Amino acid sequence: MADIVDTAANAGSFSTLVAAVKAAGLVDTLKGKGPFTVFAPTDEAFAKLPEGTVDGLLKDIPQLKKILTYHVVSGKVMAADITKLKSAKTVEGSDVKIDASKGVKVNNSTVTTPDVAADNGVIHIIDTVLMPA
Repeated sequence: MADIVDTAANAGSFSTLVAAVKAAGLVDTLKGKGPFTVFAPTDEAFAKLPEGTVDGLLKDIPQLKKILTYHVVSGKVMAADITKLKSAKTVEGSDVKIDASKGVKVNNSTVTTPDVAADNGVIHIIDTVLMPA
């Protein structure tokens, strides 16, 4: 298996996320021991943001780091565990809201593919970029 960064890079649908992780200097962290749970927005999710948002974030590294770490939870939280939660504390410091009543929603995003295994954690693919308050 591969670590979280390599797993996302090899999937082919996370080029924006991988580029953002590199720009924010978070590659070494997400290649670290972990374990981590990453709610990973697809390229399509990033494309739903208002035009210029991604380019703006790539120039505002502190804000980019804040948004990216808002997609990461410490520990390996599998889908079966997520369904028992109402919220989860992110590495960024604030909580994401979890609603498992109809599928699994994290804030306003839907988990489209849960439990993508990586050496140092798990990835849950989501359809919308999460924005901290």
